Amino acid sequence: LVHGFGASIGHWRKNIPVLAAGGYRVFAIDLLGFGGSDKPALSYTVELWQQQIKEFWDTYINEPTVFIGNSIGALLSLMVVTNYPEIAAGGVLINSAGGLNHRPEELNLPLRLVMAAFTRLVNSPTFGPFLFNRIRQKNRIRSTLRQVYCDSDAITEELVELIYQPACDPGAQKVFASVLTAPPGPGPSELLPKLQSPLLILWGEEDPWTPISGATIFQKQSHQGKDVKFVGIPKAGHCPHDENPESVNSLILDWLSSRW
Repeated sequence: LVHGFGASIGHWRKNIPVLAAGGYRVFAIDLLGFGGSDKPALSYTVELWQQQIKEFWDTYINEPTVFIGNSIGALLSLMVVTNYPEIAAGGVLINSAGGLNHRPEELNLPLRLVMAAFTRLVNSPTFGPFLFNRIRQKNRIRSTLRQVYCDSDAITEELVELIYQPACDPGAQKVFASVLTAPPGPGPSELLPKLQSPLLILWGEEDPWTPISGATIFQKQSHQGKDVKFVGIPKAGHCPHDENPESVNSLILDWLSSRW
């Protein structure tokens, strides 16, 4: 299980017990820079995290694996499944990101200028820490979660703490700056032609960050003969595995049992 930006293993707390009870060995990882993992001063890229996941697999798993991820974690899962087909049994992508950040060609000129200015501010030794300290406040975290969760009851103090506590670790601000200014990395259009394993694509239909329109590229794969199943999750946002775990857990278990 591979979490998204700013999250951690705890974001899978409603999924791990159910998947394990279904008879599966379940592993979850805190990506470098997030959760309980170290936060060294590195250039954070999707390639770095892909290497971390592969090394984790080499050390602890060593058998064909279904990689499940949300957001950036879904993109990382797709990278591992397509770049290391020998270790992958399949993948489950939940509201997959199209890249770590926007590609310049995806933005119009005014937005490109705004993003360039924002990049300078984030990397500023004076303003960068000030900005990060504002963003990591619990009220800001709740406000952000309200944007991407349809069900406000799912925005619990436990969830806020899961995001807030790692943001207080030494080095967290530099991780934030590095991630926000990193290259986007490969997108699904580059990765999917290499796909050899089955995929289950789950998408919260009310996601404002990665809108369901972005799922079209995955839906087309099944029409091209790839083993790709797509399911939309009604009344769910960017993190349906946490917002509507009953539906997501059931869909994953049904898909797994139909193939293995």
